[in-house]
Amino acid sequence: MVMGDSYDEGCDYLFKAVLIGDSGVGKSNLLSRFSRDEFRLDSKPTIGVEFAYKNIRVGDKLIKAQIWDTAGQERFRAITSSYYRGALGALLVYDVTRRATFDNVAKWLHEIREFGSSDMVVVLVGNKSDLSNSREVGEEEAKNLAEKEGLCFMETSALENRNVEESFLEMITKIHEITTQKSLQAKRNENNHITSSAPMALPIGKQIINIDEVTATKQSRCCT
Repeated sequence: MVMGDSYDEGCDYLFKAVLIGDSGVGKSNLLSRFSRDEFRLDSKPTIGVEFAYKNIRVGDKLIKAQIWDTAGQERFRAITSSYYRGALGALLVYDVTRRATFDNVAKWLHEIREFGSSDMVVVLVGNKSDLSNSREVGEEEAKNLAEKEGLCFMETSALENRNVEESFLEMITKIHEITTQKSLQAKRNENNHITSSAPMALPIGKQIINIDEVTATKQSRCCT
């Protein structure tokens, strides 16, 4: 359901996150499934960057998630690198049926660590898990990589709506945990007369795109 500006004013946080990965791995369909519960078989490659919003309740806090869908094509890499600025989380997506997209995860991780913040929450997502007969990347192999790199991990199917919401909630819940810790530290620093930055405030007058409500009831299962 679409809410008005008065609902916006009640949000406690604005969290920016990015979807990254090679072209054709299903990033746009993951976002449309999460934000509008839609899936398009004829989805076209993203040009530049697109984004959507969704309101999510985590505990007693209402969070506006601003998700940026970045183009995976090499020629847009210089454009999209600037969009890591201010991002608190990322879904790093590969296609379980295309080994090359998994092999390129290392390149995307390098980009995240070069342009993103040091405490960015990253969820490694193996999409198109419904295509089991065409699989080229095993789940265990991806789990091992995620553990080695300190990432969360989940396999999804945008087509069958499998683990799509869960992967986004995993990221957002973890971001909330980190933000809460920072907020508590900031309060301690204030007591010691040390200035510290507060959590990102919700901007006034931002256009609303694809807003809905979900409740994050799941505990973090793969992030420690």
